[in-house]
Amino acid sequence: MTNEEIKQQADMLKEYVIRCRRKVHEFAETSGKEEQTSAFVRKEMEDLGLPYERVSATGLIAVLDTGRPGPHMALRADLDALPVPESRENLAGPRTCMSKNPATSHACGHDAHTAMLLGAMRALKAREDQLRGVFYFCFEEGEEDGRGVGSMLQALGRRKVDTVWGIHVYAGLPSGTICVDPGPRMAGAAGVDLTVIGKGGHGSRPDMAVNPVMCAAAIVTNAATAWVNQITAGETVTLGIASIQGGEGGNVIPDTARIKGSLRFFNMEEGQKAVEVFKRVAEHTAAMNRCTVEFGPRFKVLCSPVINDKKYAAVAREALLEAFGEECVVSAEPWYASESFSRWLQTYPGVFAHLGTKNLEKGFGAAHHNSQFDVDEEVLSLGLRATLKYVDAVQENYR
Repeated sequence: MTNEEIKQQADMLKEYVIRCRRKVHEFAETSGKEEQTSAFVRKEMEDLGLPYERVSATGLIAVLDTGRPGPHMALRADLDALPVPESRENLAGPRTCMSKNPATSHACGHDAHTAMLLGAMRALKAREDQLRGVFYFCFEEGEEDGRGVGSMLQALGRRKVDTVWGIHVYAGLPSGTICVDPGPRMAGAAGVDLTVIGKGGHGSRPDMAVNPVMCAAAIVTNAATAWVNQITAGETVTLGIASIQGGEGGNVIPDTARIKGSLRFFNMEEGQKAVEVFKRVAEHTAAMNRCTVEFGPRFKVLCSPVINDKKYAAVAREALLEAFGEECVVSAEPWYASESFSRWLQTYPGVFAHLGTKNLEKGFGAAHHNSQFDVDEEVLSLGLRATLKYVDAVQENYR
């Protein structure tokens, strides 16, 4: 299709995509509980006559098989919301729609992702006779806690997949811009979760106890020192200690103290090294303080960085530049958040696009996972057009 034809199709679906986003936004169901959201998506698949497969509890894959030789493309969105209460206002005033559950909200934009993919599904079904190959419309359960990605990739593993595509709205970029840079785009993550075990006692006689709180504090400060001296120069690994919990009374030394946090990185090897550095510091610091440590199940690398394939990122960038121009297709620094789409890109070559949604005048620009986070609905058409343009570009380049 020509750029104008793609734009016309996106314009025709603009209100549909916005309605879908608002409906999903109202549901706002957390990981593994996306029952209403999944049922809504399933109904859209059935209305189009597309066969679909339920994946794990709430995930879905719909299939559009043109019957003609061509690329096999998996297009992905995520379904879940967060346990974040939503403010009634964004940064400028009342928001357009609210979660019906006061304890949860789409504070990361997955409602927008689902809506854009539903729009793409409808658009591609409408022009089925012009397409070649097979399309998989993948709606992933539980991205926030990673529970759905394994089952989704297992289901796709029974099929042929040439390339994958996904979009994440991003408050760090201005509305009306999109980034499809190659290489690392989002950080890998490792969990920090360990319990320091000492011996409780009276606060007046620390010599008769083994204080795990003091030991936990020493572990954190020693880890920071090790970071400076052992993380490779030029590599970035962030050390985010978010919680030290130990004891409740001011005169009671507890038996244990717990440290929780995360590490973020863009180089998998350096991330694994960082986990070992922290573990070594914890063990030796504990021994020095007559304590022991137990590491929780999340004390490990949890996901790899999101790394866009060089070839397909070039295909996407060339196509989007031709369609939208340089003022729209921008480069951006990698984002320190993490995403389960990293596993998709470990398995298949493809692109994870970042779609700008920052418009402070209208109140859009609060950080993700924040009660005031909101999506500029005007960008949804651009995301849909980018998806359709990528599909066309891959079709053109397919041999």
